[in-house]
Amino acid sequence: MKILLLGIGNILFGDEGIGVHFVNYINQKYSFEGTNTVDFIDGGTLAQRLIPIMVEYDRVIIIDTINAPGVEAGEVYFFNFNAVPDAVNWQGSAHEVEMLQTLTMMDLAGDRPDTMIMGVVPTIIEITDFSLSPSVSGAIALMEDTLLKHLATLDIKNTKKNDVLMSSIISNSYRTDNAYSL
Repeated sequence: MKILLLGIGNILFGDEGIGVHFVNYINQKYSFEGTNTVDFIDGGTLAQRLIPIMVEYDRVIIIDTINAPGVEAGEVYFFNFNAVPDAVNWQGSAHEVEMLQTLTMMDLAGDRPDTMIMGVVPTIIEITDFSLSPSVSGAIALMEDTLLKHLATLDIKNTKKNDVLMSSIISNSYRTDNAYSL
């Protein structure tokens, strides 16, 4: 089985870039092995242009920001796209509605692979802020633990290959391979 870990977001807008930063962080910190394969892609804000990439996978895990009324910044949600919690929406960033529309479009065409969403509620969405708020930074350990446990259920074993800090990833996320170059 082919699994795609897809980071979505604009790294120029503070917390909005968590999906991209997190995928780069996990890719640098761990190696994965098992009967299934895991690929990592910085999807940026490409949305519908990611369809040809996403359809090549059996499962997709999207890392992104989300909104949920009445919750604190830094709260983490992990759910199947087929069962989006009522409280969750994608309003409030530069790309979220497009990604929702992209997944819905793929459903209509019958092309969407099994899709999990890991979303964190943002604090800072400001132009040219290459940082994460303390709330979102504080959510990284929970996001990492949740992702690794989910991958283990898919027969993916992880091995820590580096002690990487998220702060070292943020300043270099723009240098990694991304869907723009595929």
